Amino acid sequence: MVNPPYAIHAAESRALWLSTAAYTVSFAAWTLFSIIGVQIERELGLTGTEFGLLVAMPMLVGSVARVLLGVAVERYAVRFVFAGVMIVGAVSTFLLSFAATYPLMLVAAFALGIVGGAFVTAVAHVSQWYPTERQSRAFDVLGIGIAGAAVTHVFAPALLVAHGWRVVAQIWAVGLLATAAFLWFALREHVDGAARGTRADSLEAPLSRLAPLKNVQVWRFALYYFFVFGAFVALVLWLPRYVMDVYRLDIETAGAIAAIFSLPAGLCRFYGGALVRDYGARRLMYWTLSVAVACTFVLSYPAADYVMTGARGPIAFHAEIGVVAFTAAILVLGAFMSFGQAAVFEHIPVYYPKHVAVVGGLVGMIGGLGGFALPIAFGILADLSGVRQSCFMLLFALVSAALIWMHIAIRHMEREKAGAALGTLPELPEMEEIHHSEHEGALGPRALRPHPPINRN
Repeated sequence: MVNPPYAIHAAESRALWLSTAAYTVSFAAWTLFSIIGVQIERELGLTGTEFGLLVAMPMLVGSVARVLLGVAVERYAVRFVFAGVMIVGAVSTFLLSFAATYPLMLVAAFALGIVGGAFVTAVAHVSQWYPTERQSRAFDVLGIGIAGAAVTHVFAPALLVAHGWRVVAQIWAVGLLATAAFLWFALREHVDGAARGTRADSLEAPLSRLAPLKNVQVWRFALYYFFVFGAFVALVLWLPRYVMDVYRLDIETAGAIAAIFSLPAGLCRFYGGALVRDYGARRLMYWTLSVAVACTFVLSYPAADYVMTGARGPIAFHAEIGVVAFTAAILVLGAFMSFGQAAVFEHIPVYYPKHVAVVGGLVGMIGGLGGFALPIAFGILADLSGVRQSCFMLLFALVSAALIWMHIAIRHMEREKAGAALGTLPELPEMEEIHHSEHEGALGPRALRPHPPINRN
């Protein structure tokens, strides 16, 4: 029996919105330490480095889990894997509320990190239902799930102030458990997906599914994602503490400012896919990295007092980025980081339609590792330098390097593909209108040679 078109589209939409909702919940839990970590830091008297390690620990596990879960969902039922991830996350979050020492909290954070792998299971489920030509738009909707960080930033601070961080952890655990139960009963396996995991699969099958990871292009996608996603997650985790330290605000206000960074990013992640289709992924990546360079440069400046020698004596003034300007800058930065995430992931279903989960898992893993390494680096820099803005100084250096590397790689590709044609162009663009065939090669590096010595005899 063939299902009518309206039934097929209804099933596709059901799979997409269930996966998006589950990913939103998982992202909210994955970034829980961005809020409760602030109170834990004060209770235990942690250094900046110790705080960075605590909030980053879930990112490490979630990143590695993305590759492993990418293989699992290509072998076993997505419903089983998806619900299992949520259950493990729920148990870990609940046990976290009973931890009393820093090592135990690290262990709980380590186990909680598996919910970060929910993105891969969501991608796998959506890719089962959507044909290749429609998957990129479906993934744009799925990307809205990163706004789950805003759920934590908005609701967790008020609960923390009223009841303490342990109650917040328990409430988030209940949310994960409820999501697991909902997925188990509501998620429908695609007919092709339900046939997976049979005993006919050989032991070599999981390894064969990793074959696309041999392609260097996959790793280049991953390096781009390290910046656009890893730095985004790092700031999601770091901003509440940063705002409280720099602007002396309470945790509820700091959470609201962090939500201004994370909530629009989810919507921009969706809109980014449309921008890719209208303007191209390359142009969007240039926009993303260029705007990120400008924003991180501005945010890198600490408050300072200046004294200048004027004609009538010393001139003293104070300069700093106020909280309003800071909020506007991180809003723009978060939006363009989300555009960059869309630009990277648009490539995966096009070039690797049969290995979306595995390739997406690796790219997500590298991005997540950025979310793990950067908060720790932020803490180390803050402890060593005493400059709170050092986190943005590091991001400025990283994003600048990414922009330069991408531009060099693109120019190299263009010269390899069109080397002969490029050789016919003038040395300066101003000469293009009056540049003719007799001018080709003129003033180029081969044309400018030292004159032979003058014979004066």
